[in-house]
Amino acid sequence: MTVQHDILAGVPTDLWIGGAWRTASDAARFDVEDPATQKTVATVASATVADCLAAVDAASEAFKPWAALTPRARGEILRRAYELMVQEGERLARIITLENGKSLVDARGEVAYAAEFFRWNAEEAVRSNGQYSHAPASGARILVSHKPAGVALLITPWNFPAAMATRKIGPALAAGCTVVLKPASATPLTMLALMPILEKAGVPAGVVNVVPSRASGAVVDAMLADMRVRVVSFTGSTEVGRDILKSAAHNVVRPAMELGGNAPFIVFDDADVDAAVEGAMIAKMRNMGEACTAANRFYVQSKVHDEFAAKMAARMAALKVGNGLDEGVTVGPLVNASTLKKVASLVDDAVSRGATVLTGGRASEGIGYFYPPTVLTNVPANSAVVTEEIFGPVAAIQKFTSEDEVVSQANSSEFGLASYIYTRDIGKGLRVAEQLEAGMVGLNRGLVSDPAAPFGGVKQSGLGREGGHEGLLEFLETQYVSVNW
Repeated sequence: MTVQHDILAGVPTDLWIGGAWRTASDAARFDVEDPATQKTVATVASATVADCLAAVDAASEAFKPWAALTPRARGEILRRAYELMVQEGERLARIITLENGKSLVDARGEVAYAAEFFRWNAEEAVRSNGQYSHAPASGARILVSHKPAGVALLITPWNFPAAMATRKIGPALAAGCTVVLKPASATPLTMLALMPILEKAGVPAGVVNVVPSRASGAVVDAMLADMRVRVVSFTGSTEVGRDILKSAAHNVVRPAMELGGNAPFIVFDDADVDAAVEGAMIAKMRNMGEACTAANRFYVQSKVHDEFAAKMAARMAALKVGNGLDEGVTVGPLVNASTLKKVASLVDDAVSRGATVLTGGRASEGIGYFYPPTVLTNVPANSAVVTEEIFGPVAAIQKFTSEDEVVSQANSSEFGLASYIYTRDIGKGLRVAEQLEAGMVGLNRGLVSDPAAPFGGVKQSGLGREGGHEGLLEFLETQYVSVNW
């Protein structure tokens, strides 16, 4: 174990396989960096292919006993995990901030959100209802039941190191599956810190295994090539998601893919502008814009465009930027140098094409991957900041005139995850929502994520849903028995 920061005292840094901590089979390790100071805060074991297959062994061995537990028993364990996670909330929030960079305000919100997936799925575990019917033509009885699919491979991103994992672990365990989780190498510490909590909650050895690794492609491909792995649930970029789908195809592994986004945020002339700005701040700046649901493209109707842009810029300029561990800071650093470089290049490209900077627009100098909250207007539609996912604190505003025009613009992306609409006319809002090519729509709301709701997108934004009852179904197989009596 190698830890170099007080916040991480007691946090394991090895592999969690079969209910025990292990070093990597080749003793390899990698550094975890604090984005605010650019200092190494821990070194973590880097799993090899052999290590990951050992994790599949452990998950496979634990599967039948875990699946045989009553749904109530599994639910009670998840409920205890929720309670323990809430008790450890402040410590987990500080770990998230240290390795991810987000402010403590954001990190505390993430922990609360992440814990809710355990509570929600504790309740969903007992709701895997079957069906009985009488076939009208044959006269046979139709009995439909749901069975746990088997070992699930969970692959999580760095932007929500707790929530993206619990959103997968919760329904998988509720369904009766066992899991191998590979966290992002930029932020592995949060998941490693969660394992003692799950053990204390009563999760048996081998039911959850965690294998951080720098050799992501090799270890994922090896696990997907193992016939015992029956589900792969991935959250991350569309580009990586396509590669995982290709690997999953060989053994026809059931995929659940939550991929990229490029959310439009539409403000009509009749909107409450102050409410729209408030919603925009949530949709844009939750997690500093490092979210697949983040509002990327702001379409504001001509009559309220200038008012909205001015108020949005004032709110963004007032945000305090700094080390996320410092109280009062609301905008921490971006996660790494490559993310900072990308955000800066997107803004520079837009400005070079004629966009106007109302606030921000230039990366901070010195230590840390800081980029100031930025508002751009007069943004050309062909700018990279419009066509690509930003993943940073940048709001790109465009003006529109008609409803048909804005629907066309909103749907012009290959992505279809989240969309946002602000209008006082609920009829119009619902009419536009039905026309948007998006899996989720916030109508007069800047937040769509909820453990009780089916989270997911259309087009290049993914397959399947997480959360709600639909999230449980991703880890269940349907069996039908035809019988006469």
